[in-house]
Amino acid sequence: MAAPERNRGPLAGLLVADFSRILAGPYATMLLADLGADVIKVEGPGGDDTRTWMPPTRDGVATYYLGINRNKRSIALDLRDDDDLATARALAARADVLIENFKPGGLRRFGLDYTSVAAVNPAVVYASISGFGSGSGAAMPGYDLMVQAVSGLMSLTGDPDGPPFRAGISVFDVMAGMHAGIGILAALHHRTASGTGQHVEVNLLSSALSGLVNHSSGYVAGGTVPFRMGNAHPSLFPYEPLPTADGDLIVIAGNDGQFRKLCAVLGCEELLHDPRFQRNQDRTAHREALRPLLVERLRAKGKQEWFDELMAAGVPCAPINTVDGGVALAASLGLDPVVEAGAVPGIRNPITLSATPPRYELPPPGLDEHGEEIRQWLKN
Repeated sequence: MAAPERNRGPLAGLLVADFSRILAGPYATMLLADLGADVIKVEGPGGDDTRTWMPPTRDGVATYYLGINRNKRSIALDLRDDDDLATARALAARADVLIENFKPGGLRRFGLDYTSVAAVNPAVVYASISGFGSGSGAAMPGYDLMVQAVSGLMSLTGDPDGPPFRAGISVFDVMAGMHAGIGILAALHHRTASGTGQHVEVNLLSSALSGLVNHSSGYVAGGTVPFRMGNAHPSLFPYEPLPTADGDLIVIAGNDGQFRKLCAVLGCEELLHDPRFQRNQDRTAHREALRPLLVERLRAKGKQEWFDELMAAGVPCAPINTVDGGVALAASLGLDPVVEAGAVPGIRNPITLSATPPRYELPPPGLDEHGEEIRQWLKN
């Protein structure tokens, strides 16, 4: 079947068999689909779990599902049914990319594991996403909240004297999805040179430890175990919300030059001559002495007035928005954050390409919406 016209883009012509569900895999395949890949979403008879994760909804469909499944076609297959299993195997045999997030080894009994698929399709790039890898952690279920707990992230989130908190989104599912996308593109580049595919493996715990960046590096390279600091930063000050006359404003001095500008706007240049505050490491060490001096000045005006003055002077700062405010800000900056795929609004793919931009043509599919079309194609 020739690549449909809708699949123009930098990944046009690539067929992706998407056996994943929930978040990490579908997020990865939506990014690929936006860039032109022909993504066939394989669902069980009951559909992707996120179809039922509601509220909120739009026209009776869970917005969770809508947010990560545009530009795909759906086929429902029961792998326990011989005919459906044959269809799944035929799809895997033709695919450039197969992505799945079953428990490691879970597709082996259906002949859809990497070894079986590669035996008939040696050029396939087969991507597996798991919670804890395919070794000793293979039997562990891969829920983002579990990984936020065991990776150490929750130990860093919350007030110092309060309980640990999860991040407001499934941050490691999203991160693992992005890592899977990068791995798939790297393997496709290798295939261009060699003609052979390979097995790409990503797990949430490894993505988490990589994503903890300065905190995990502080431990493995510096022997320091980080701890909860609320909104404070372990290595910078100021780098947190500070109170103004009518609410908090994020205030950042990422280097000595920015601190000098901050003091100039606040009218407290005398702080620049205090040896406790001259360098970043000094300010960080004496943050408890510096914070009330800055707050005293900031309380003289409201957050919007300070925002305008500080930004004009080149001092990074920000109001604390709700999500609607974040979308509105992106729109005001000309970033056009909201796109429509088949009249279903969603958030724009964050990648900008000058010659081959992302496309938004297919709405998130209904369950088995394209099943007959795909079955007929696979018979040819």
